[in-house]
Amino acid sequence: MSEENAMQPTTYLGRTGVEVSRLCLGTMMFGDWGNKDHQDSIRIIRRAIDSGINFIDSADIYAYGESEEIVGKAIAEYGRRDDLVIATKFFNGMKQQPNYRGGSRRWIMRAVEDSLQRLGTDYIDLYQMHRPDEHTDIDETLGALDDLVRQGKIRYIGSSTFQPSQVVEAQWAARQHHTARFVTEQPPYSMLVRGVEADLLPTTHRHNMGTLVWSPLAGGWLSGKYRKGQELPTTRRGSEREQFDLSDPKIAAKLDAADQLGALADDLGVSLVNLALAFVLRHPGVSSAIIGPRTMEQLESQLDAAHLELDEATLDRIDEIVPPGTNVNPDDTGFSNYWLEPALRRR
Repeated sequence: MSEENAMQPTTYLGRTGVEVSRLCLGTMMFGDWGNKDHQDSIRIIRRAIDSGINFIDSADIYAYGESEEIVGKAIAEYGRRDDLVIATKFFNGMKQQPNYRGGSRRWIMRAVEDSLQRLGTDYIDLYQMHRPDEHTDIDETLGALDDLVRQGKIRYIGSSTFQPSQVVEAQWAARQHHTARFVTEQPPYSMLVRGVEADLLPTTHRHNMGTLVWSPLAGGWLSGKYRKGQELPTTRRGSEREQFDLSDPKIAAKLDAADQLGALADDLGVSLVNLALAFVLRHPGVSSAIIGPRTMEQLESQLDAAHLELDEATLDRIDEIVPPGTNVNPDDTGFSNYWLEPALRRR
């Protein structure tokens, strides 16, 4: 294992030719869902940029647009828009009324204008579909996104939390209809949630897609705070504790694995946070890991992670704790295939 102190390492985002930092700054915690202080959030964004992070990921649904507004303010203060790769997402409902969500042409054309305005920019580098849409043909979605690429409002398009078959279907549809194709996928991936190793990551790698993974700290379970014999923290959005019910075997198994991984980090003399981030970045199919700090302290604790290299012996020890291609808690898929819902798979 080795660590260096340097600016953030970079890689290419799939076959796009776009160079991005291996750590991507996620912004879900900026605004009403996390850090409500806009100026403090902007300082965190600026610190990330100054450290060498040039890749920032948001979504229209994060605090219902407030996150994008904060990113827009930070970009305006930074003043060098072309030095940054800005990503955002559409799909989730922005209003209760019909037609303010999904993958339809009608909504995409409205959603992109709203995001551009909130971000204070005239183009989005990477515009991602936040979830698959069971009600809209992928051909329609890709057609609308292709028009936006041709108009110069977006540079590239991507998907998020698609099933492997949906990734392949979207690639096939783009080739069939000669439209822009998804060049990235954004799945959940961590030492506790390794299910994507079985099929999704090999699929994106095979199609030369960039993969930026979310929740590499497994929703905080790999922050170092989840250890046996100590009080479990409350959730970031409140004090609900039912998800920490240790009478549930799945939760007990998750705590046990997190504790073992924490002990491994202790043995190696590194933080569990850095071990977790270095692990996901080690996979050849992963371009960047999305970090989602709420505070400056959280950001600072993660900035060195991309310089940490894990040797084979360390990877073997991780595999012993959580076998490759498995999720410790089967519920931690991020988004399950809607066709497998009981009502839809009954004969």
